Order: sequence, then C-alpha cells, then structure tokens
Amino acid sequence: MRLVLWDIDGTLLDSGGAGPAAFPDAFERVVGRQPRELAPMSGRTDWDIALDILERNGIEDAESLWPAFAEALAEALAAREGEMTADGRALPGVREAIAALEEADGVVQTLLTGNIKPNAATKLRAFGLDGLLDLEIGAYGSDDRQRPALVAVARERAQARHGIELATEDVVLIGDTPRDVEAGRANGARAVGVATGNFTADELDEAGADAVLAGLLDPRAVVAAVLAPSEACQ
Repeated sequence: MRLVLWDIDGTLLDSGGAGPAAFPDAFERVVGRQPRELAPMSGRTDWDIALDILERNGIEDAESLWPAFAEALAEALAAREGEMTADGRALPGVREAIAALEEADGVVQTLLTGNIKPNAATKLRAFGLDGLLDLEIGAYGSDDRQRPALVAVARERAQARHGIELATEDVVLIGDTPRDVEAGRANGARAVGVATGNFTADELDEAGADAVLAGLLDPRAVVAAVLAPSEACQ
C-alpha cells in the first residue's frame, strides 16, 4: 500500500484569507482583545501558530490556553466558511489528481495538515473536496504541535484501519512548503513538493524534495511522482 498524505493550504486550496483571519478572531474570543502582533504561519501547525501568537502578545502560560484557543479557532473559521467559499478556491487540477491516484492500485489518500481537524473539514467542505479523502486516518495540527510528528500519527492510523504494516518509504507527503518536505524527510517518507504556494520549485528542491511539480494540472505527472519506486525515497 502507498499512503498519500496531502497538505491543505497552498496545495489543495486557497482559503482566500479566511484561514489566517481566523487566528485574531480566536485570540479575541479567548483573551478578550485583538492581538497586537501575529506570527508567521506557512507550513506550521495551528497549535504552534496559536502558542506563538499568544506568547508574542504577552500571554503567560500559553499552553494552558490551547484547548480553548483550538475551540475558538474552529468556531471562527466556521463563521467565515461562506466568505472562504466566495474569496478562495480549490487549486487547479486537485480533483483530477486525487481521482487519478484513487485509480492506482494500493493507494490510500488522506491529509497531513497543520490545520486542526475541524478546520481541515471546514476548508475541504467549502470547496466541495470533502469525501475525496479518508479524513479519519489523517493527521492534524490538533494532534501534535510539531509537523514532523504528524507523519507517524497518520501512518499508525492507516495501519490500524487497514490491518497492515507500512514501511516508511511507502508514505508520501505532498505539500507546497519546505516544512512539508522536511517533515517527510525526517520520517524516511517520500516528499513531493508542489510549487503552488509561496515557495518556488527551486526552494522545494533545495529543501530536499524527492520530486517537484509546478502544479497538479497533469494527473499523470502527479501519479508518477507519488508512485516512483521506493528506492528513490532512500
């Protein structure tokens, strides 16, 4: 079996700014005021971003506020779902790429995303992408603060659900940031970079991606990049 782990933001879709905007909304719900400063978000987990924002704004014991922040973050994004649908989009070729991989023997597709699980579901639903991936075996920014740790989470869930053992080289991450690539490499997984976000193909290649695609418009190229012989992962 080949376990394919899709990133969301910048890979599958563009939230039209609704995703980043949910963080100050959540901060205000938890702290009672707007934050003076936000934090870099690209390639990070929601957990990591939230704690960074809290700490930058002088909130002590930020970790203890994470459960409340996560709940507020889910509510904030849900409130912006209509806005997200209007201003954002599914990226070109996404549905066709997922469908092409679905037809390949032994491929199971899910998510590895920095989004907390409710927000991952909200984003996919906003663009009609829900139902295309098995979200129950995915790994989310609500599972661990550090992105590399999420690879093992998804692998263990897939193994338990399908009753199999997965070698690390049978796991493939698809993402648009160097952090996605690094998470894959840190776990012995194959990393496929797609230059559809804020990083160039050269930057993804320099981060160590096993394959780099300009986008997802060519389903055959996506399948070839994902299903390359496992020796390429080593």
